[in-house]
Amino acid sequence: MNTLSNFGRVAVATVLTLLAGTGDFTYAASAVDKRFPVNTFIGTQDDGNTFPGAVAPFGMIQLSPIGEHYAGWRYTDQKIRGFGHSFLSGAGCWEQGGQLSVLPVTGSIQAGGNFDTSKAGSFDHKVYGSRYTHDGEVGQAGYFKVRLTDYGGITAETTALTRAGAERYTFHQPNGRAHILVNLGQANERHSVVGSHLQVVDKHTLEGKIVTRSFCGGAQYTTWFRMEFDQDFRTHGIWNESGATEASMQLSQQGDSKPHGAWLSFDLKSNQAVTAITAISHVDAEGARRNLQADGKSGGKLRSFDAMRKQAQDEWNKELASVRIEGGSHDDRTVFYTALYHALLQPLTGNDSDGRYRGYDDVIHTVDSGTYYEFFSLWDTYRAQNQLIALLRPERARDIAGSVLKIQEQAGWLPRWGYANFESNVMTGDPVTPFLVDLWRYGALSGKEKAAYAALRQNAFGVPSFKLRSEGRAGNPQYLRDGFVQYDKGFRAKGMDVDPHHGASASLEYAAADAALSYMAAALGEHADAALLRQRAQNWRKLWDKDAVDKELGFSGFPRPRLEDGSWFTELQGHYNPRAEHGFHEGTAWQYQWLVPQDVQQLFAAMGGREAAAKRLDAFFAFDQIEKNAYQTVRKDWVVGPYSYYNQYRYNPNNEPDLHVPWMYTLTGQPWKTSTVLRAAETLFSNAPNGVTGNDDLGTMSAWYIFSSLGIYPWMPGSGQFLLHAPKFAKVELDLGNGKTLSIVSKAAAPAAPTGSTGSTAVPSIRQAQWQGKPLSQVWLSWEQIQGGGKLVLDLSHDDKAKSWGSSVQALPPGPLDGH
Repeated sequence: MNTLSNFGRVAVATVLTLLAGTGDFTYAASAVDKRFPVNTFIGTQDDGNTFPGAVAPFGMIQLSPIGEHYAGWRYTDQKIRGFGHSFLSGAGCWEQGGQLSVLPVTGSIQAGGNFDTSKAGSFDHKVYGSRYTHDGEVGQAGYFKVRLTDYGGITAETTALTRAGAERYTFHQPNGRAHILVNLGQANERHSVVGSHLQVVDKHTLEGKIVTRSFCGGAQYTTWFRMEFDQDFRTHGIWNESGATEASMQLSQQGDSKPHGAWLSFDLKSNQAVTAITAISHVDAEGARRNLQADGKSGGKLRSFDAMRKQAQDEWNKELASVRIEGGSHDDRTVFYTALYHALLQPLTGNDSDGRYRGYDDVIHTVDSGTYYEFFSLWDTYRAQNQLIALLRPERARDIAGSVLKIQEQAGWLPRWGYANFESNVMTGDPVTPFLVDLWRYGALSGKEKAAYAALRQNAFGVPSFKLRSEGRAGNPQYLRDGFVQYDKGFRAKGMDVDPHHGASASLEYAAADAALSYMAAALGEHADAALLRQRAQNWRKLWDKDAVDKELGFSGFPRPRLEDGSWFTELQGHYNPRAEHGFHEGTAWQYQWLVPQDVQQLFAAMGGREAAAKRLDAFFAFDQIEKNAYQTVRKDWVVGPYSYYNQYRYNPNNEPDLHVPWMYTLTGQPWKTSTVLRAAETLFSNAPNGVTGNDDLGTMSAWYIFSSLGIYPWMPGSGQFLLHAPKFAKVELDLGNGKTLSIVSKAAAPAAPTGSTGSTAVPSIRQAQWQGKPLSQVWLSWEQIQGGGKLVLDLSHDDKAKSWGSSVQALPPGPLDGH
């Protein structure tokens, strides 16, 4: 868990305690709109894995510091090794980001000098990295600033537009020896550079490419770049595994993770700056040149750093202003808008300014219109971030849906975790089906419904050829025959993950995906498919062992892995423990038992009825303790580490499989408990570096927080249903991207326990609701209602009426299996 007490080093605890004690950061004067405060340092500690540097909304390029962590930089890292130009926000895999590491330095570069040209080790960024100070640092949407304390003191600033970024380095004491080190041979920790090219084009320009092996043992891919400086460098040199050579203009190549880079020397006086504008491309060198021309130049000349910063922050102001909140403290507002910022970073723009992109067939294609996107963490984002983008950015959602279909067209199969232009096969289950079906339900596949359904049907009813990189639903052969994916740790995988390695959780994900697809099949007139998919949606029952018992708590009935012959998995000791990890991906039977959104009432029946299910939820959330002391309970009794998936029976707020479970209370007829649990969970999000719970997973946890704060949450994929709960803020207005506005007003906003609190504040819940001025007794709104805009008024209180609102079965949304 992201708490101060869990840090292993006293220095870390000291820094973060000071930050938590102030509850705020002191920043330099800002060009951003103060109504929408963003703190990009949130999530940079405790494996939130966010990055603090500059990036545009859904931007291709990111300029951010590199430290000791595999995801880039942690707030307590002692040094900055360089400023990289490619990062993902919140991803959990190693081998990611940090390409093109740039650092300003001073000193002599010569044989025997500060940077010894006879020793390649002098040009290792782990060696030459600079110390820095947090004093005066700035982390805003579109702008980053930090002061390096080595090399006479250097102020580093970065900003970014969609395809090009700017970095400005002000040397406070250069002493005639100001240099920029451009390191192609190293990236983030554990991210291997397998090859690179470097060309000094002229006295102010570099070009090159960097090939990396990326993402949990994934494939190689290439990043091309062009970097231009606002002034000529006096001299330059290139280093490799043999040392360094001055003034070379020849193309330099290196492979096999060998040292490689260039130094550029400038004639600067004290407090003078040098600015570099860099563009990248995943297509080719010409793409990088055109991207720099489009975003980094005006009238054929390099744009100034300040001009690019202003444009970047103007763009972010426009993005953030689409959601307006009233109420809450400054910290509350900062956490909210930083979550919105993180949710609007991905997927990343994949096509160059000329419309070209490199497809999954490694062929260069051109977009017909709009934007081609890449980097799809679908196992994460299908649960909340996808719906948030569709709600707020329908045009982008259409392009995102079209991009996923292009992947299927060019790769031969739909993606699961698409990294750049290859399938990584990371994670399991069938996330692409709920992802695309929701986008269909939200209108993002208009005109492409038949093509989308054909691709989804191929995935749901088949298995990719072994010649294809994609795993697809690798467990389909047994699932389609027997209704479950076998638990088989010895099943051959194309990548790190494959469904039979986690057969029980894969089975549950397949069944939920089948239910989602049944909505689309029925709407498109594929009635035979729809009936079969609804039948398969009940396959969760094939895993339900009514005799499986949690001996400590006495609950019986849990999902349990089955072996290939259909028998139950049993521990070597001859029993089954629902708290163990066997058969479940990053979780246990306790967490995955709730992954049946398509058949909730039958799930509750299997647990002994709604009342029994509610008692099981109480144990899962430690609800009695939450009512006494929410702040401590979520840090003591819930899952307490970003990777503590296993041997657990509590709610895990750090990971995706049980993100939806607070709303299970609503479906038991106790929506007031949903609100109580959400306010408790929100205390894990704070205005501090450790203010994200678990990996942010490309904006997923941030999107979850946004929905939790708003008072609406997307339910069963494909249904278009949004469940209601008490909002965090007194009023919220959302511009829906279609000219309509959704307003959510609560007459007594539900407070969260303040940061640092040792007790709980009673959480008000919905006493009565009105939609468009008329009483609302149901606990949900439809997509059509929301997209039409309107006003939702929620009267919140603590009285008995608040505990009775929405408690009847009639108030609940229909499920995909109802009436069939």
